Amino acid sequence: MIAGRNPVREALLAGRPINKVMMAFGGESGALQEIFSLARDKNIPVQRVERRHLAKFAPEVAHQGVVALAAARAYVELEDILESIPAGIDPFLLLLDEINDPHNLGAILRTADAAGVHGVVIPRRRAAPLTPVVVKASAGAALYVPVARVANIVSTIETLKKKGLWVAGADAGATGHVWDADLSGSLALVIGGEDKGLGRLVKEHCDILLSLPMAGRVGTLNASVAAALFTFEVVWQRRKALNERLSRR
Repeated sequence: MIAGRNPVREALLAGRPINKVMMAFGGESGALQEIFSLARDKNIPVQRVERRHLAKFAPEVAHQGVVALAAARAYVELEDILESIPAGIDPFLLLLDEINDPHNLGAILRTADAAGVHGVVIPRRRAAPLTPVVVKASAGAALYVPVARVANIVSTIETLKKKGLWVAGADAGATGHVWDADLSGSLALVIGGEDKGLGRLVKEHCDILLSLPMAGRVGTLNASVAAALFTFEVVWQRRKALNERLSRR
């Protein structure tokens, strides 16, 4: 948490990773307007709140009408993730559609690290950002897995398609099962939010929607559990495909 006009301004100018800037209603002075412009130029969400709300975040600091919530680590660009993948290796990305629980985000990042996922993509708004709670829930994996923060998941899906990735969405209502699909190539796997799953537009832009066979009376799984099962199905298929290629040599 960074409070006060000068500290927040300097943090923005220095390029410190910021999850969100909160500004008091009516704060239109020159300094606050400059902070607003800096945040907007860096695509950092700005939320207008009551002054008493800011006081909850900075009870012992003169917040001067503005508080910034710093990220636990720096985000990367989507292109950075793709460019970091060695030549000849099929990309494997996780796209998270409005995962709001920081514990779920942390658990998914822990799975991503264990499975060798090349990067995770989250939206800037209506989703849990990288916070100390996420880092703790990930057992530290959040410090190692590259995380890109994008303005729109749908447009990101289209960008990845143009780069040759197949996009599969995890959807409890899908008729196709994850075990019956070929997920061994270049892949972006999309996991939906805790309450509503994948958004309508996200579903429409996926190449395929897949579900997990459910034998019990509860029809859905926790988002992080579903992400783990889907992710390691991809890992298993990739290893199987590699072994088959090696056996033919």
